[in-house]
Amino acid sequence: MNEVFDTFSTKRQVRKICLLAVGLAVVALISFGLGRYFASPAAILQTVAAKLSGAEAADPKLAAALFNIRLPRIIIVILVGMGLSVAGASYQGMFKNPLVSPDLLGASAGASFGACLALLLNLGNEFIQLFAFTGGLAAVGLVMFINRIIRGDALLGLILAGILVGTLFTSGMTIIKSVADADDKLPAITFWLMGSFAGAERSDVLPLLIPMIAGFALVLTQGWNLNVLSFGEDEARTLGIHTGRTRTFVILGATLLTASSIAVAGVIGWIGLVVPHLTRSIVGPNYKILLPTTMLTGATFLLIVDNVARLLYSVEIPIGLLTSILGVPFFIFIYRKNLRGWS
Repeated sequence: MNEVFDTFSTKRQVRKICLLAVGLAVVALISFGLGRYFASPAAILQTVAAKLSGAEAADPKLAAALFNIRLPRIIIVILVGMGLSVAGASYQGMFKNPLVSPDLLGASAGASFGACLALLLNLGNEFIQLFAFTGGLAAVGLVMFINRIIRGDALLGLILAGILVGTLFTSGMTIIKSVADADDKLPAITFWLMGSFAGAERSDVLPLLIPMIAGFALVLTQGWNLNVLSFGEDEARTLGIHTGRTRTFVILGATLLTASSIAVAGVIGWIGLVVPHLTRSIVGPNYKILLPTTMLTGATFLLIVDNVARLLYSVEIPIGLLTSILGVPFFIFIYRKNLRGWS
């Protein structure tokens, strides 16, 4: 009887994952046709067919808009949505706390400091991304170093070190903003910190994809270990789980995902906090299912929000502001719905 129930439950979970994958594909196709450069569905299909066949497009401007602007942006939005969501879900599992987000260990503050420093030095876009990515890694590396020095409770030490390092890098970022040129560099820094995909280019896809793949590989392989960790450290060790190694893999993977996401898009809050809760209400707390499902949900959610940011007003709204505005009431709703399951 239990085997029949497990088979039914597995099929139901697979069905949900397939529906979410189809939903993401539909939203991506719709997003491909949305934009200020109007084109009918027939013209878009003709342009895509010409691209696939190698023929010259009837409307070169439309082809440039579709394949040089919209397609890279859609790919980057999907990757960032997946990365931030999985990073948040894995941290919530590792710290056994539903209020944890990907910036807990200072990755967001470190990446922001690096980007602000590059903007202050008037460096190019590739250096801004490099500085942001390096800053995020450096912040989390410093957190782990401080935690090792403290030698207390592993999880509590990480949280305290994250607060300290986050405050340190935030202070550095404030200093940079205070000395930046108010007419030139300060507005650029402020806009970057609000988060946006407006500058997404084809050249950004590959540098983002490489650390993303590594981060996903590290985190997704820890699904079973995160399930066991939810029972406590002692129980996990009894079952043969190397808790220190699991935490290291999760932290490294989540840091790669968070730092690379912030490097290419700026600070985008609430995705890593809200989306895992939404996904948990759909498929349950099993991290072997939750993590891949969170990837699909996060990508779909961020893609929808990005479409709103692009089309809601004549000037593109920073997506970080929209995710915050939508995230607060959405989180309250999800929190009330799942409160009993967390207590």
